[in-house]
Amino acid sequence: MGTQTPVRTRDLRSLTTASDPAPVTLQGDAVDVLTRWRAPTEDQERLRSQYVAHLAQRPDGVWRSCLPAHLTTGALVLSHDRRHVLLNLHRKARRWFHFGGHLEPDDQTLAGAALREATEESGLVGLQLDAEPLHLSTHAVEFCGSGSADHLDVRFLALLGADTEPRASEESLEVRWWPVDELPTDEPDMVEMIELGLQR
Repeated sequence: MGTQTPVRTRDLRSLTTASDPAPVTLQGDAVDVLTRWRAPTEDQERLRSQYVAHLAQRPDGVWRSCLPAHLTTGALVLSHDRRHVLLNLHRKARRWFHFGGHLEPDDQTLAGAALREATEESGLVGLQLDAEPLHLSTHAVEFCGSGSADHLDVRFLALLGADTEPRASEESLEVRWWPVDELPTDEPDMVEMIELGLQR
């Protein structure tokens, strides 16, 4: 993969304080990002509070091994003119989604993980990611590892970079650009996220 250059991404792992010289962890970054985020709606604020509470209760709350719920992250990819959105037909779910997945041990920040997922699943390098969350969504996933789990998804906005030809990963049946007024899904969750992306 090529160099990944998220917009306004902060490497919080390198931040320290006089009272706590330990590097900030991925869990710490998630707490910081979600605590500072100004949710755009009352429903999004309710989810934000639930996510922060989850992380306070579960020190392993960002990892897929945390059950019955854990954080996931991803990105909504828009064209520069915001007339098209890039979606993938998920191989297991057989539905059109944005790009996203589980957090990995090498991830340093939520935004960095979202960029990694979008790059891996779209085949596009040079995506420009806004490090401020765009949208939150909680949903049950029946095919998470050996059973079901609730995904506490943190979505970010990414704009197309120099690479314009997407390629499907092994997790997708197809990757395709869709006009924002001709979406292949009417799921309220997806529609709301795309509307927020168009407003940013």
